[in-house]
Amino acid sequence: MFKELDPIIHSQLRLAVMSILAGVESAEFVYLKEKTNATAGNLSVQLEKLQQAGYISIEKTFKGKYPLTLCKITLAGAEAFKKYVNDLQSYIKP
Repeated sequence: MFKELDPIIHSQLRLAVMSILAGVESAEFVYLKEKTNATAGNLSVQLEKLQQAGYISIEKTFKGKYPLTLCKITLAGAEAFKKYVNDLQSYIKP
């Protein structure tokens, strides 16, 4: 029997973001945009969904005169991502 995969993480872009954030302390919006090849608008929408689910935190500040958006995986997000990966692995185990 296959386990149900978390629909919040299962989206391709949200999965990419979670994968990146799981391996770093935090990441700037511009970095995530470059690494995922997403448009700014689409990335913003997907980050908002992850934030609403409690999987990431978003901090908006300034770097000099320029806006800076930092994203960080939360403890709940790290646990959900680990569960997602484990559930996905159950699909490929014989």
